[in-house]
Amino acid sequence: MNKKNLYRLIKCFFVAGMFLFAGVGAWAQQKPVLSTIIIDPGHGGKDQGARGQITTEAAIALSISLKLGKALETELPDSKLIFTRTTDELPGGTNTIREGLEYRAHLANQSKGDLFIAIHCNANGRPAGGWYAKRVIGHKNRTVYVGKGSKRRKKTIREPIYESYWVKNTQHGTETYIWAADRTGFKGEAIQETGENVEDSANMLDLNSPEAMIRAQLYEKKYFGKSLLLATFVEDEFVKGGRLSHGVKQRNEKGIWVLQATGMPSILVETGFISQTEEEEYLVSEKGQDEIVAQIVNAIKRYKTSLEGGASPAVQQASPAATAPAAVPDSTGSN
Repeated sequence: MNKKNLYRLIKCFFVAGMFLFAGVGAWAQQKPVLSTIIIDPGHGGKDQGARGQITTEAAIALSISLKLGKALETELPDSKLIFTRTTDELPGGTNTIREGLEYRAHLANQSKGDLFIAIHCNANGRPAGGWYAKRVIGHKNRTVYVGKGSKRRKKTIREPIYESYWVKNTQHGTETYIWAADRTGFKGEAIQETGENVEDSANMLDLNSPEAMIRAQLYEKKYFGKSLLLATFVEDEFVKGGRLSHGVKQRNEKGIWVLQATGMPSILVETGFISQTEEEEYLVSEKGQDEIVAQIVNAIKRYKTSLEGGASPAVQQASPAATAPAAVPDSTGSN
């Protein structure tokens, strides 16, 4: 082959390469920013989560999640939707809560998800609906005998008079969790305070292992900002719908281990308190679930627009504490 033909051959390869890379670049630009969305209905099977007077957290989470999937099919037709479970069973046919958590994260990562949304209900650790307590309403005199033998004598004592009264479980509202970026300097609110039923088996997940530490560092660098952005949009949409919002919270305990185990922006949405009568009724109603789904969809669409370079509002800083903001009107009509 002479030099002239060799030069032509090299030129052809160069031009072909240019077209190839141009085509790849065009495909990459056209790839949806939310190509794959993972929807994770919390709990399931033997792990029913928090319990209300009517139903369980697992049942509500599944119902809302399935409706969310249908809505996203319409609103984001270019996005592939993957559910961690679609029945009242632990994900992937697993047998323990720990295995279920690991399966959720593995499925999300294997599916190369662009977004992970866990749907849950909240509880405050007190009996659903309310409980009976006692209070003193007065006193009465009662004669008793004290001492023995010749020293035995009568003594009048005052005893409290009690009455039982009903204490309504009034805590309600929404909150959305993201994994705490600073794992060593911040310890979020205790799992026990949320009423989440994560069982002792969840304690077997080692958050101090080298793998967990690496995941936490990657999360902070790559996904924390996006997770915070979406969580903020979700709570903002809840407020627009008249719900009481407790805001965006950071937490890094084992109860939301799955958020840092997924290599993508991840949030956990507490859709309301199943332990509060009116809010549980709202959560199980068609109206309530449809409103919650619409609000989450709106938040995801705002998030998508932001990723695509559209205008987005300023993002608030996630609160590490459990302090609620000033109350806003809520749709349950409770106080």
